[in-house]
Amino acid sequence: MRLWLTRPEPDAARMAARLAEAGHAVLRAPLLRLAFPDPPPPLPLDRVQALIATSRNGLRALARMDETTRARARTLPLFAVGESTAALAREMGFAEPHVGSGTAKALAPLIARHCDPARGPLLHLAGDRLAGDLAGALAESGLSLVQPVLYSMEEAETLPHQVRAAFREGWIEGVILMSPRTARICARLLAEAEPDVREAARRAVHFCLSRAVADALAPLAPEKRCIAAAPSMEELLALVNLEAAHLS
Repeated sequence: MRLWLTRPEPDAARMAARLAEAGHAVLRAPLLRLAFPDPPPPLPLDRVQALIATSRNGLRALARMDETTRARARTLPLFAVGESTAALAREMGFAEPHVGSGTAKALAPLIARHCDPARGPLLHLAGDRLAGDLAGALAESGLSLVQPVLYSMEEAETLPHQVRAAFREGWIEGVILMSPRTARICARLLAEAEPDVREAARRAVHFCLSRAVADALAPLAPEKRCIAAAPSMEELLALVNLEAAHLS
């Protein structure tokens, strides 16, 4: 299939390579751009009992800090939202991260089973926007969070010109969306686009990481939304391959 990959860099490059290996053509045009504060904020590592990473970007922010901070962080338990985030944590020297099933909501019970409120708060390696109320979910178990903003995701203000041209030419057959926020941006920018671009986008297959992603596309009203069986890159790739087989 010919696909528009909306995922931000640097993860877009890794996913594009996997799609290319499966025989798909990929247009990388992210709708979010990763940015880090300079200098990074201090982390209160001496008063927290564990770390939480709900995205790989939180770990990337940690990797930019000084070696003393990174070394101290590696002595703490780490809870990763899913296997992809856990894999990066292992690359950074975290020996045995606790791995969730792919969402912050599902991660909360895992954290509650392993942490004691008496041992202090947990440090969430958070961005400027939070998906779900992890702090509220953990508060039900008596646990508290420290959530310094370690990175931000800057939104595209206009539809990338190469995407507009690709829709006009009939090149894009599918759109890959990895987060509700990206889906909302996508729907908004396409709503503002010319009618021919918007209608071409509606006809494309929209591959969504989760039901929440698919729901965020409602203003666009695409003709077909496909939802991954589980919120992971592997399941989304499998979905793309299955749809491509049906179209061939």
